[in-house]
Amino acid sequence: MAVTPVVIALTARGAKLGRRVADAAGGTLHGRAGRVRDADATFENAADHVRDLFAAGVPVIGVCASGILIRAVAPLVSDKRAEPALVAVAEDGSAVVPLLGGHGGANRLARRVAEALGIGAAVTTAGDLGLGVALDEPPAGWRLVDPAAAKGVAAGLLAGEAFVLAGRAEWLAPVAALPNVRVQGGAGAVTLTPMAGGEGLRWAQVTDVLGLGCARGAAPAEALRLIGETLEAEGVDPAALACVATLDLKADEPAVHAVAQAFGLPVRIFPAAELEAVAGRLANPSDVVFAEVGCHGVAEGAALAAAGPDAVLSVEKRKSAAVTCAVARAPEPVTAPAGRPRGRLSVVGIGPGQGAWRSPEASRLIAEADELVGYSLYLDLLGPLAVGKARADFPLGGEEARCRHALERAGEGANVALVCSGDAGIYAMGALVFELLDRAPEAGGVSDAARRAEVVCAPGISALQAAAARAGAPLGHDFCTISLSDLLTPREDILQRIRAAAEGDFVIAFYNPVSRTRRTLLAEARDILLRHRPAETPVLLASNLGRPEEALAYRRLDEVKVDEVDMLTVVLVGSSNTRLAKLGEGPRMYTPRGYARKIDGDLA
Repeated sequence: MAVTPVVIALTARGAKLGRRVADAAGGTLHGRAGRVRDADATFENAADHVRDLFAAGVPVIGVCASGILIRAVAPLVSDKRAEPALVAVAEDGSAVVPLLGGHGGANRLARRVAEALGIGAAVTTAGDLGLGVALDEPPAGWRLVDPAAAKGVAAGLLAGEAFVLAGRAEWLAPVAALPNVRVQGGAGAVTLTPMAGGEGLRWAQVTDVLGLGCARGAAPAEALRLIGETLEAEGVDPAALACVATLDLKADEPAVHAVAQAFGLPVRIFPAAELEAVAGRLANPSDVVFAEVGCHGVAEGAALAAAGPDAVLSVEKRKSAAVTCAVARAPEPVTAPAGRPRGRLSVVGIGPGQGAWRSPEASRLIAEADELVGYSLYLDLLGPLAVGKARADFPLGGEEARCRHALERAGEGANVALVCSGDAGIYAMGALVFELLDRAPEAGGVSDAARRAEVVCAPGISALQAAAARAGAPLGHDFCTISLSDLLTPREDILQRIRAAAEGDFVIAFYNPVSRTRRTLLAEARDILLRHRPAETPVLLASNLGRPEEALAYRRLDEVKVDEVDMLTVVLVGSSNTRLAKLGEGPRMYTPRGYARKIDGDLA
């Protein structure tokens, strides 16, 4: 999905202008807590909030001094081709300045805001100013084939070097009017080439759709070979392709996605009924295909359906042993292909809750998602990042319903983020998602459509890692984690694992140590461990890690009491070698790995 811009306001005056800016940009307004009323979301620290949004790939417009925005994102600035738009708007509405992502949408966004405010945008990009057009930001319906060459070509044009512009494109009229540019006619792709030789630019009008069908499990190499041979033989410009289109039953086929990835194209899928609706336009209808999947043609039908009602087949169905393809051409650029995307479920770990501990990948997947699914507390911890998104809140205990809902929505084509605390694969929803996918539908699994959705997992900082970082380095040697919840695991299995970990002298992190009804296993674990390691073994009780109410307490193993532990506590028990060093800044817990013995051996 296109990520919605966020407008940042720090004062009441800025918020009044910010609302106008948000309306013009099609974005949401976020305001400083305690200063801005009627914002769509609030934040406590402006720099942290801007940095978090920028890292997630969200376009940011700040109604504030440009320096605030620059300092906030400075640690993240590295690749101009990947950076989202960052725009500063003066609080009195007198200036709009694109700071970063100029050719990634910032210049366009700044001009839109400036027009709404009745002023000009302070665009500083050399190409835009000197040429009157951004060579690497063509309008919708056009694609630049070699964006890396744009900087050198723009510099050459501005320096007066001679170029040839071949082909027709009205949006390049400012370049065509330059005295050092010779214009030639031609159809098809448009090129801008230096007369002295060297690298030039090439743009193609996006008018074609590639339809693709395949047998179950078709080899990606076979599909790539057929597509490559077909496009070359039929003179189809790969840069003119808008998308790869196919039947929904093929949404999870590796061959389909290998082709899409190789050509940098999105995938659009259709149910059989929608492909059958264009059966009268097919060149090669097949009763065999209809009997198999419910429509008379997949490759031709998908190409025509995605390209629109006025499209015609420019390449009829071609086939190999397991793959079919066809190309449809529309009379106008295909800027929004019909069909729906393949649904995606992002299983995201957000860490203990502190925004600074959330990975940029997790933030990006959340920002890109259409819908958020999770336990209410975890969704609330996202703060402004969740504003404006559809939410499906589930209570504790509703884990299976939570995962099933997320998978089924992805199966319907939605981009869904399933939000978990810590790491989604550690005592969280990741395993349940794959368990549901692995079950047959008749055995309580999810629908076939859900099984065809894309599933990606993003790592998060687990409570174990957060507790260890707060303590010092207690995980310096071998460790393990054990959940003390016997709701899903038999009690005797848990006790067996505790005994094994005790005998193995592992550092142990106990998750889910107690609840209102489970009060005995932690005490039993303590007593088992005391048979194998010293009474003075250090133990860390870490609660609400990364949140304002965070609390840390050190205890001797023999002094651990159940009543000072709750469900939000991680109990980190040292091994027999773990030490609690008393340093100037306070106690620090660490487990030596044996470097002292190595050093002694080297010295000997």
